[in-house]
Amino acid sequence: MQKTARELRRQGRKIGFVPTMGFLHEGHISLVRLARREADVVVLSIFVNPRQFGPKEDLEKYPHDLAWDSELCRQNGVDIIFHPSVQDMYSPGFSVFIDEHDLSKQLCGASRPGHFSGVLTVVGKFFNLVLPDVAVFGQKDAQQAVLVRHMINDLDFPVRMIVAPIIRESDGLAMSSRNVYLSPDERRDAVCLSAALRLARRLYRSNERDYTVLKAAMSDLITKVKSAQVDYIEIVGAHNLKPMHKIENEDILIVLAVRIGKTRLIDNLPLPDDRLGNLPEE
Repeated sequence: MQKTARELRRQGRKIGFVPTMGFLHEGHISLVRLARREADVVVLSIFVNPRQFGPKEDLEKYPHDLAWDSELCRQNGVDIIFHPSVQDMYSPGFSVFIDEHDLSKQLCGASRPGHFSGVLTVVGKFFNLVLPDVAVFGQKDAQQAVLVRHMINDLDFPVRMIVAPIIRESDGLAMSSRNVYLSPDERRDAVCLSAALRLARRLYRSNERDYTVLKAAMSDLITKVKSAQVDYIEIVGAHNLKPMHKIENEDILIVLAVRIGKTRLIDNLPLPDDRLGNLPEE
């Protein structure tokens, strides 16, 4: 991959990169389309990274379908699929990791210790292998996107990062490879995440600025759903992920993680500009 990328750059061709864990859906393809507009060559990686899964998480059952992914890539203008093995990415005795010491310790980082070290390490390795001019990430993984941007800035990676809007199902559920785990009843219940975000947006637009009111309203809505268990609901700064106890005029991010049955789902909504959240009007 690195040899190919070097040759492409010698030819003066601009490389766009879309990192994924496979089992592709329209959300991933929206990232490909953005990369296609920004670059001459689009590289999409498919790698289920074991270093970002905890010991009790779903690594072994994470969905995969390389034939499906390959066909979607062919139909949507991906030039190179990079599909390394775990042995390719982590040689025996691998012991060097990228670890962020502030923003990664809250939200998903609090309930998934070590997760973001695994994410940043593999993304850093991909940047060194693919040598992209531009890399496209999705807003659905909002904390990840903020951390990758900080890594690019702090470690001087020569990569321009684009964050793409969340792509949702018709009922508002954010597209995710993990949605396949949901039973039919759980799938119906899962819309409580986007419904809670809609409620918070409605309150915010009516000039409600008390974060305790916003959080309580969202929590009340979700906890009425039988299969739902809240991991966290937070209102944070959109760029630094710091908890916002007083909402004024700055950009905020409403973030939540909820277990529907055994499946952990995340979602978020940036305000006042909710374009990246891509949540349809009621």
